[in-house]
Amino acid sequence: MRSVEWDDGAVKMIDQRALPWRLEFARLETVSQVAESISNMTVRGAPAIGASAAFGMALAARETDEVDMGALLAFLEQRGELLKAARPTAVNLAWAVEQMLAVARSGECKSPDELREAMLLAAQDLADEDVAVNRRIGARGAALVNDGATVLHHCNTGSLACVEYGTALGVIRAAHEGGKRLHVLLDETRPRLQGSRLSAWEMEELGVSYDIIPDTAAGFFMNKGEVDIILVGADRIAANGDFANKIGTYQLAVLAAAHDIPFYCVAPTSTVDLALGCGDEIPIEQRDPAEVTTPYGKAIVPAHFKARNPAFDVTPHRYLTGIVTEHGIARPPYAENLARAVDGIEI
Repeated sequence: MRSVEWDDGAVKMIDQRALPWRLEFARLETVSQVAESISNMTVRGAPAIGASAAFGMALAARETDEVDMGALLAFLEQRGELLKAARPTAVNLAWAVEQMLAVARSGECKSPDELREAMLLAAQDLADEDVAVNRRIGARGAALVNDGATVLHHCNTGSLACVEYGTALGVIRAAHEGGKRLHVLLDETRPRLQGSRLSAWEMEELGVSYDIIPDTAAGFFMNKGEVDIILVGADRIAANGDFANKIGTYQLAVLAAAHDIPFYCVAPTSTVDLALGCGDEIPIEQRDPAEVTTPYGKAIVPAHFKARNPAFDVTPHRYLTGIVTEHGIARPPYAENLARAVDGIEI
């Protein structure tokens, strides 16, 4: 099943806030609703956010009955800015909006109705391509995972985080489907628990052996020799290989280096932002402290206790063993090899 898709004039997506207790779907009929769904994490995961934004732009073209092409383009530009502002770190969001605006700006469509159809087709193509890219990533990465391996994974990077199949969890899925016996340690991934809520649900669906572990237990299992490889996703990768991912990734990378454990980032080239030279330039989203003090509406400390809630951290490229993309595995020098991968050149 797809995490996000077009549904008869609306954007339909799995409501990830309800999992693992209930599988529910949200049906969004306005661009504002799509932007809010991205902001409040009804949908999450960089590729899924990108696809949602693409369908949101197709929805925007239908949200107005404007008949002047110039005015329609101006409206689409404005709605694109609304979507881009929903979450600042995941580059796939802005990338997808720009992909859709490129269709509108091309001048190839001669009427508003023709443009509306072209934008919907472009959004559907982007979603289909995401699935194909993830399957290629899975095939590339599966070779890195040995039969019988225990894999440590952070956050959620499976079908829920993409249109379908997954990135880092897609590698695990591909290895499992290829007959390899695997066990996965899933960081719970506080404060929103994407690992224990979402990744565990996906492992259940796939029939992959797993254990949920506290975020603070990762070093314990590494020190005990129970981790063979670490696979994580990314929300933005700078030109030099530094990357932003869910908060807690950086400490895993440092621990992996201390224990000589292979540490791979797994992401499509749409997540690479060559305009940023290094990770220091990646904007880090600061979310509501209530997610820490009152997770899912349940207070765990008094209301006046203070908290901070950065959603992502940046892992320097020196801690990476490699970056798995649909065009191969990038290794140092990252600036050269990531640029080649973005250009579609096998690496």
